[in-house]
Amino acid sequence: MPSFAGCLILALSGTSNAQEVDILLRGGRVIDGSGSAAIVADVAIHDKKIVHVGDGADIDAAWTIDCTGLIICPGFIDLHNHSDRQVVRPATRAAVNYVTQGCTTIVTGNCGSGPVDTGDYYEKIDQHGAGPNVAHLIPQGSLRERILGSDNIKPTDQQLKEMLELSEKAMQDGAWGMSTGLIYVPSSYAPTEELIAIAKIVAAHGGIYASHIRGEGTTLLKSVDEALRIGREAQLRVHVSHFKSSGRDAWGLVREAARMIDRARESGRAVTADQYPYIASSTSLGATLLPSSARAGGTRELIERLDDPDTGSRLRTLISNAIVKRDNGNAVRIARYSPNKTWVGRSLADIATSEDRPAVEVAEEIIRGGGASVVNFSMSEDDVRHIMAIDWVATASDGRAYLPGSDRPHPRNYGTFPRKLAYYSIQEKVLSLEAAVRSMTSLPAEILRMTDRGLVKEGWAADITVFNVKELSDTATFDNPHQYAEGIQHVFVNGTPVVHNGKVTGALPGKALRFAGHEIAPQ
Repeated sequence: MPSFAGCLILALSGTSNAQEVDILLRGGRVIDGSGSAAIVADVAIHDKKIVHVGDGADIDAAWTIDCTGLIICPGFIDLHNHSDRQVVRPATRAAVNYVTQGCTTIVTGNCGSGPVDTGDYYEKIDQHGAGPNVAHLIPQGSLRERILGSDNIKPTDQQLKEMLELSEKAMQDGAWGMSTGLIYVPSSYAPTEELIAIAKIVAAHGGIYASHIRGEGTTLLKSVDEALRIGREAQLRVHVSHFKSSGRDAWGLVREAARMIDRARESGRAVTADQYPYIASSTSLGATLLPSSARAGGTRELIERLDDPDTGSRLRTLISNAIVKRDNGNAVRIARYSPNKTWVGRSLADIATSEDRPAVEVAEEIIRGGGASVVNFSMSEDDVRHIMAIDWVATASDGRAYLPGSDRPHPRNYGTFPRKLAYYSIQEKVLSLEAAVRSMTSLPAEILRMTDRGLVKEGWAADITVFNVKELSDTATFDNPHQYAEGIQHVFVNGTPVVHNGKVTGALPGKALRFAGHEIAPQ
């Protein structure tokens, strides 16, 4: 029998052995992100981490959320995001259009564009917070522009040394690798050997090479081959961004490109890709209709070339031929053009018909007006479905944080992840729900070498998304893109709710995620 003192101690401390946690997600179906089948379980969160997955009957939670009938899964990781500027601006740092999709981490610095000083960028994020976590890549195009400007020139030995030194600093500051945008100026001016030199710096730190390759049309196979060469010679992992065949004359080539990557993987190389679940892409009108050589020096020099009798004639021929290949302009829709907002949401062909002039003239007016963002309907639905089912292809949006406005951006900015789950997995059954969740959780985490996110696992960061299978929907369309996804019930970033009962909380718990891969030997 315990003494009086012992009884007093028990009375004061309590006799319960219940584990105390901050949040308990009770009774949901857990898809843990690994690809394994869903199980019914409780998930406990404490001090920003997942502390229990299983029967939570003995858990004492400050806050219990009934998740009966809901899916509990890891927060989605967007491997390819362009919110570099938006995530450090007060109006958009919450990235509402991403957290409402279930995204808890975004990767910036893609397509060779973004902040070069990774340390400074991360400090800005940590100073003010963000909706999702942010991981950054060294943007090779912006890096080159800082040293060489936007001209098509070869760097001197000293200039190359400066680029390598900036790359070294970025990796030391926690960049996860490097990206290229090899259809964009000035990224496109770098020869393969220059890219390999920078990639070797990245490889020494265990980072990844993520590339918007030089061509996604009829030159796709050659472009993939260049990416594979960079991986072999620099001895680093390769990732192909927004993997696709663009343009009707290239449809089907992406399947052969996938076989090329399969062969590389079979030989021991680490090669992966990502995809957004749409048949339309989005970029600038100039990049859609003109080669990078014509766009050198920006809008001012491009206009000078158009004004020159000889070069202007050749450029108009190039533009005209490009328009013909895009269904005579029907496949190219204006997403944003400030000088004439009445053209937004309309195709080049429609504008040309309504104004009774050739589409090439409309395109030239837009180029002279500073350019436009466009949506380009260029992919085969069969190709999209085929690539989606490959187990080394992750899901990524290629979008950015937005506020609703008068423009008509690609709906991927609002609906990528729910669309993959609700339409392609649940409705069309292109892949299982578990495989679809894996493609946006543990797979991107593995690609980046994140070691504490991407799974619902004890001890891992409490980045969690809870959704209702019956209500999940991407409501954003090409005609009405500024529509938030539905069916995402709860989203936690580092254990803090950014979405609760389908509503945004306004919390900014996201932080800069720094890569510590310098201790990892290159492949």
